[in-house]
Amino acid sequence: MFLLALLALPLAHGAITIYQAPGQAPLGTASASGGAAAYTGAAAYNPTTLLPPPVPSPAPPSTFTLALPSGVPPGASIAQGGDFVGFSIEMSVSNQVLGKNASLLQVPFLNLMANMAQRGGSVRVRVGGNSQESAALVAAAAIPDGKILQKNLTGVTGTTQTPPLEFSDELLYMMSNISSHLPLRWFLGIPWFTTTPFDLSIVSHSQSILGPNLIAYQAANEPDLYNAHGHRPSTYGPFDYFGEFSDLLTQMRAGADGVDPAAAAKPLMLGPSIADAGWTPEDVWNTNFVDVYSENLAFLSVEKYPTDNCAAAFNTGAPIIDPQTVFPTFLTHTAHTTLLAPYLNSTAFAQTKGKQMLMFETNTASCGGFAGISDAFGAALWGLDYSLQMAHSNFSGALFHVGGQSVFYNPFTSPPTNQSTFHQWTIGPIYYAALVATEAIGPSNTTQVLDLGANGGNEFTPAYALFEAGALVRVALFNYVTDPSGASDVTAVISVANGSATPSSVKVKYLLAASVSQKGNYTWAGQTFGGNFESDGRLTGTENVTTVACDTTAQTCSVTVPAPGFALVFLSDGALTEDRGAPSTTFATTAVTQTQNTATVAAAVLATSNGHGGASDPLNFGSELGSTSKGSTNGARGLLRTGSWAGVGLALLVGAGAVLALGGGR
Repeated sequence: MFLLALLALPLAHGAITIYQAPGQAPLGTASASGGAAAYTGAAAYNPTTLLPPPVPSPAPPSTFTLALPSGVPPGASIAQGGDFVGFSIEMSVSNQVLGKNASLLQVPFLNLMANMAQRGGSVRVRVGGNSQESAALVAAAAIPDGKILQKNLTGVTGTTQTPPLEFSDELLYMMSNISSHLPLRWFLGIPWFTTTPFDLSIVSHSQSILGPNLIAYQAANEPDLYNAHGHRPSTYGPFDYFGEFSDLLTQMRAGADGVDPAAAAKPLMLGPSIADAGWTPEDVWNTNFVDVYSENLAFLSVEKYPTDNCAAAFNTGAPIIDPQTVFPTFLTHTAHTTLLAPYLNSTAFAQTKGKQMLMFETNTASCGGFAGISDAFGAALWGLDYSLQMAHSNFSGALFHVGGQSVFYNPFTSPPTNQSTFHQWTIGPIYYAALVATEAIGPSNTTQVLDLGANGGNEFTPAYALFEAGALVRVALFNYVTDPSGASDVTAVISVANGSATPSSVKVKYLLAASVSQKGNYTWAGQTFGGNFESDGRLTGTENVTTVACDTTAQTCSVTVPAPGFALVFLSDGALTEDRGAPSTTFATTAVTQTQNTATVAAAVLATSNGHGGASDPLNFGSELGSTSKGSTNGARGLLRTGSWAGVGLALLVGAGAVLALGGGR
């Protein structure tokens, strides 16, 4: 039906550029002497495909036993929440990701976050990054053309050439309106490049606009890099940061004449967010930072990327890293245990102080990641293993960073503005990792995660056990190897000790692709977000949950994981059905930025499609349905109630710049 609708469209007139993908037959007649054209488009859609690493020698054992306790053993993590995995959105691209303004929200973003909230109960999102550090809140009238932010591209600083930013209250109202649709809460950052005085307008404005949907304020972003980027003297160190934090609190004073008159923001600080660039977390803890500012610190935080691509991205003069050479380093479990080992002391320290430790910004590689690694299936396995290892290591949350069109590692990317009338969003492998990790941890907020050291500690086939309320409920199995022959598929023989009854069968969901180098069209339980420019934020296709028969005599359940792949094993039907993986809430397109060359799907058709039944959908959690259409009886009142879910069906527009228009409020 979609194809017929598209064929019926009038011809569109416009210029597009066609880029040659590797291995694709030439378009038209190619000259025998002509070389292949180099890709010159945005990094987010770079077609570069790497060779998957060869099968390890020796290959991982093809069968191994997992003898698991029914209760939580020593070594399991602290209880983790369903919002463990979230996203960090660079402030300078927030108008591309969240919406055009407070009245026009990006429907795909709402759908993507609804997927996460449906599996984990809620979502945490940070708007910030390098561009927050010199961001200035200005009157809306100071930004031309009705925009919510603008960049000063002549004043870029630092390795990542970050431009100074101006934004208006409209950005905060847009965030608030998103939270009125979803259980989504926000982190913001206080500008830290200038401290005499601090610009604290974001504090006073966000308190009144976001209210309880504001989680915390980041007090400095990667301060250990300030001297390297020319924002502090070369002598700047942890004690200097300690003093600036004190200056911040003094300036934020409570009272009628203060920035924080109700003292609501004062206990919502987050730090030190260092990037492992010369300072260690212990360097900061040794200043007595946590004890002195304990009543102000809502979270402790660090930021860490395993490597960087800065030399290639910004011509720093350092040796350029060859992605093909380093690809194998992203495809082992050892990479994660090694990366996180320096933080184990700090996560233990945080517990002694009654604080939660966050990995506040991370992804495959800083300065945008690598073509062929960050945007390939291997990154989905990498991000999923990394998420579960952080949970096992007693972090209390992790945020995967989202940049603009110029990076390879985005979990999700909106189309370029000049293509938004005919292209949809691109969903990257890191979003699959976040979605599946959230489903693995689940919404109970009691989940404890245990690295099992599976298969004799083999680094290519790690496994985790997940316990809820003290009981074993799920097992996560990985296979990093690419081998289309099937010879490298691995089988985990799972048994549960302590006399627990072996079920007659278990349910399994698979995350699959043909190779770790595959780009797009990965499947999670048979469903996908497609390839570049193909997603409205909803999984498509029929969900496929595999039933695996168990041997009740041997009291084992044998689950095979393809090479490459990931399997999430549900040890009971209850573990599968408790609001996990069912169709998520979707959102209505009520306005479009392009009304020509579009195809629509009738609401009656969508009522029985994957979007399910709108008002009759049991996943609305009792929230009131509302209409945002002009002339409706309730406008957006039902949708703008804080904390409510919008259980409206999605009226999909193909080839249009579709947004959700709010009928009221900012």
